[in-house]
Amino acid sequence: MPRVGIYVHWPFCQAKCPYCDFNSHVVRSVDQARWRQAYADEIARYGALLPDVEIESIFFGGGTPSLMEARTVAHIIDRIQRTWRFANDVEITLEANPTSTEADRFREYRAAGVNRVSVGIQALNDADLRRLGRLHSAAEARAAFDVARRTFDRASFDLIYARQHQSARAWKAELETALSLAADHLSLYQLTVEDGTAFGDRRAAGRLGGLPDEDLGADLWDITQDLTAAAGLPAYEVSNHARPGSESRHNLIYWTGGDYIGIGPGAHGRVTLDAIRHATEAPASPTAWLSAVASDARPDTWRALTRRDVAEERLMMGLRIAEGVPLSEVPFPPARTAPLEEMGLVERRDGRLRLTRSGRPILDAILRELLA
Repeated sequence: MPRVGIYVHWPFCQAKCPYCDFNSHVVRSVDQARWRQAYADEIARYGALLPDVEIESIFFGGGTPSLMEARTVAHIIDRIQRTWRFANDVEITLEANPTSTEADRFREYRAAGVNRVSVGIQALNDADLRRLGRLHSAAEARAAFDVARRTFDRASFDLIYARQHQSARAWKAELETALSLAADHLSLYQLTVEDGTAFGDRRAAGRLGGLPDEDLGADLWDITQDLTAAAGLPAYEVSNHARPGSESRHNLIYWTGGDYIGIGPGAHGRVTLDAIRHATEAPASPTAWLSAVASDARPDTWRALTRRDVAEERLMMGLRIAEGVPLSEVPFPPARTAPLEEMGLVERRDGRLRLTRSGRPILDAILRELLA
C-alpha cells in the first residue's frame, strides 16, 4: 500500500512578519466551525480519489497553526484517520509560535494526536525579534520550548540568521545557546529578502541596512555547519539539522519525491493517480477556497507531470538533502556534472549525485547550471 503525507494549511496569523512571503492573512476573527467542516469535506473528497493509501505523516503548516483551536486539530486528525489507515509510526507535526497563549495549548494538541511540534523562535534576543516583527520575547520563546520538550516526544525550533547587523561572533554565541536548548532537530534558515514582502519594499527603498555581505554570509554558513556537526546535529538538508533518526519524515517526503496531499488555501500537493504523477495547487485566497469547497467544486487545479518534469523536480528537491539523488534518476548525461565536480561542488559516489559542503550554500546556482 503506497504511503503518503498530508499537508494541512492554516492561512491565518496574528501579524504579518516583514520577511514572510508565505500564504498568510491577518483577520479579526475566524469561524473555526466552518473551517473544520471545510477541511473535513476536502479530506472526504481526497479519500474518494485515493482510497488505498497509508498515511505516513500529517503536517499542520501556515500561517500560524497554533492559532487553531485544539478541537479543530483533533477533528482534522480524526477525519483523516477515519478516511485512511495510519502507519504505525505516523508523524503528526504542528507549527507553533512561542507566545505564552499558544504554549498553553500544547497539552491539548498532544491530546488531539499531535506528536511533534516545530516552534518558530527565529531569534534569541529581543532586539532582533522586534526587527523580525515577532510578537514574542526571547524569554517567552525559551519558556514555550521548555513546555514543548516536556509535552511532545519530538520538538524542533527554527532560527533565522544572516540578520541585520549580525556579526559572526554574535551568531556563534547565539547558535551555541540554541544547541544547548535543542532536542533532536533544529532548522536554521539564512534570511532571504523576497520581493513583495515588507523587507523587500524596505530594501528597494534603501531602508534595510546591515545585511551581511557575501564574505560574512559565507562565514555565518561555515559557523552553522561546524557547530551543529560538533553538537551531533549535522545538516541532513540545506537548512535542517538533526540527530540521526530524528529527521522530519514529512519534509523528507518532499525531498525524496514522495506523494503528499495538500489541503487548505494555497496548499500544493504531488499525487499519483492512475500511474500519472500530478501537481496540485489550491487557490491562495481563504475566501475563494472556502467557497469552492462549500459549493462541492474541486478547489484545486491538477496538472499532469511529464517524465521530464518529474526528473527535474526530483533533482531540484533531492540535491537539498545530504544523501543526494540516485544517478539513475538524474535527467541528463553524467558528463554534464564534470565541470562542477572539477570545482569541488558536486560529487558522484555510491551511485548517487550529491552536493559537497562547498556546493550546498550555492545550490540555486548549481541547479541553474545543471538544468540549463
